[in-house]
Amino acid sequence: MTQLIDNYQRSVRYVRISVTDRCDFRCVYCMSEEMTFLPRAQVLTLEELAQVARAFIELGVEKIRLTGGEPLVRRGIEDLVSDIGALDGLKDFAMTTNGAGLGKHAKALRQGGLKRLNISLDSLDPVRFKRLTRTGDLHRVIDGIHAAQDAGFEGIKLNAVILRGRNDDEVTELVDFARDEGIDISFIEEMPLGDVSDHSRAETYCSSDEVQRLIEARHTLLPTTETTLGPSRYYRMPDSASRIGFISPHSHNFCASCNRVRVTVEGRLLLCLGNEHSVDLREVLRRYPGDIGALKERIVGAMPLKPERHHFSTDGDVQVVRFMNMTGG
Repeated sequence: MTQLIDNYQRSVRYVRISVTDRCDFRCVYCMSEEMTFLPRAQVLTLEELAQVARAFIELGVEKIRLTGGEPLVRRGIEDLVSDIGALDGLKDFAMTTNGAGLGKHAKALRQGGLKRLNISLDSLDPVRFKRLTRTGDLHRVIDGIHAAQDAGFEGIKLNAVILRGRNDDEVTELVDFARDEGIDISFIEEMPLGDVSDHSRAETYCSSDEVQRLIEARHTLLPTTETTLGPSRYYRMPDSASRIGFISPHSHNFCASCNRVRVTVEGRLLLCLGNEHSVDLREVLRRYPGDIGALKERIVGAMPLKPERHHFSTDGDVQVVRFMNMTGG
């Protein structure tokens, strides 16, 4: 039995671990164009990150996802993947990436034990893609998707954040691309994290219901009970193996079944994406180096801090001032 039970009797089975706050993109909904990143001393070492992963697995967590920033810009990422992939008891090991580094890393990541990838892809138009990511090269990401397919990952899923007036006209094109590639895709409502200057979130908010209607104008969607322990609600199409997912923090709140916590790269255990409730794991890691028991005790003791729900709004108000790259994917 897991020891990670919160005050609402939800069992924590999934942890998202950020390995860096840095990224080679500057996506408009995630980061400011000019960012200040953490000093090296504040960032968990690869050994500390591996110890955090081990502690959670020993406490009953079944799934770990590595996030960023962009995890593939972290030096030594392949070694970290191999260290975590070798731990007993882990049922699902995944990573969220912008895909630009997969041409270089995909094969080694798969050999190291990583099973699944989520790859961010918000547009199939190179000019628009560059505008949304500020620095990204669409062709490099497409090549990365193909490198991941060649490496033999058990699951590859695209993540698309849909913004009204920015890329909502590409929803069906993104679905068709996923179908052609034989991979899944999830559509995500924008999270109100960080004060972005590029656009008004109140004006760009596009609900999952709107996205679903756009897809259903072309494809029949059949609801399923499938889960990867994350927040996606999945649908299937009768004529395709690709699944369509919707992550809807605004329109279909998923807090009642939340089984997730996050660890930031500076070692803050965040109990909720949309709240600031957290505890410091770095302090334990560095005060008691190698003491897995002390680390597990701190994690277990944090569970009562997990709130019942987040309170995101769709009016552009920022509930949490940290940017998504500081939170971890």
